[in-house]
Amino acid sequence: MLVALEQAQCPPGAGLGGGSGTGDMAPAGDGEGPQPEPEPEPTLVLYHWTQSFSSQKVRLVIAEKALKCEEHDVNLPLSEHNEPWFMRLNSSGEVPVLIHGENIICEATQIIDYLESTFMNEKTPRLMPEDGSMYYPRVQHYRELLDSLPMDAYTHGCILHPELTVDSLIPAYATTRIRSQISNTESELKKLAEENPDLQDAYIAKQKRLKSKLLDHDNIKYLKKILDELEKVLDQVETELQRRNEETPEEGHQPWLCGEFFSLADVSLAVTLHRLKFLGLARRNWGNGKRPNLEAYYERVLKRKTFNKVLGHVNNILISAVLPTAFRVARKRAPKVLGSTLLVGFLAGMGYLAFMCLRKRFANMILSIRTRQNYF
Repeated sequence: MLVALEQAQCPPGAGLGGGSGTGDMAPAGDGEGPQPEPEPEPTLVLYHWTQSFSSQKVRLVIAEKALKCEEHDVNLPLSEHNEPWFMRLNSSGEVPVLIHGENIICEATQIIDYLESTFMNEKTPRLMPEDGSMYYPRVQHYRELLDSLPMDAYTHGCILHPELTVDSLIPAYATTRIRSQISNTESELKKLAEENPDLQDAYIAKQKRLKSKLLDHDNIKYLKKILDELEKVLDQVETELQRRNEETPEEGHQPWLCGEFFSLADVSLAVTLHRLKFLGLARRNWGNGKRPNLEAYYERVLKRKTFNKVLGHVNNILISAVLPTAFRVARKRAPKVLGSTLLVGFLAGMGYLAFMCLRKRFANMILSIRTRQNYF
């Protein structure tokens, strides 16, 4: 495990360590005089973005395990993940990144494995059964199956091709916006590579990955193929949920995906279903009586306290992304001479704008329910 963890760590950034200690006890004295106090446990620090699918999984695990964590938004619309300080923290320039003492861990699966193996005392809920348990292979199978889904392709593809969706929660302007942002990001990465010679290789590699990935995500034939493959995965999940119901047929009893406990497989499934709902793929995959066990599962997840706390508002893009981005811009640009007065006025104006947008969105939603065709 230690070797795997070391391989998962990212290059540390200057001045960005998550804590000064390692959590080891201070050395004992010789028995004379007071003993040294143990070093405080290092703080968990998470760099994430609210709309990032991978970040959502990590944040849900942290909530389920009831861990204290200091969270910092890395605003993707403002390209903060491309800034040199973050690229030095994670050379791939992707969220989430977890810092725990001297450990820097990147990539959601590695972070979740680290949290599960590091915090496993009697006061911290386990989300993975013990190795050797009859439940372990079941949880691991569904976790790997769901985590293998190309969620970034679904996300970009549904934004670029809204005709594939029904009742999408993505604003209509997003298609034009993401196309222009893709173009701007390529030139931005090239400029940053020139300005930061020590990060040149990282920026060039990211530029190549971005271009290759988005060629696929804009390919309608590829998107239809992976959406068909998604249905086959959800068929497996539907069958597994039916097995749980048959194992405990008493009325009102509702087990989770792999048993009586909420596991890492449930984390993956819950966040996946929530993203599919956001993209406008819910009706295609569990609407109108299709996969009723999956539909009932998702409704139950929405009522779960930890899920609602972490992800309750993420599908409202105005609240979870647009307004936080506007506030961030306001804080960066507000002239110091006006100080908080200008900022408060701006935020009040943005609050009014948010109300008007929400009212307009609600009206459009009612109209679309009446007129929009069902593509599937």
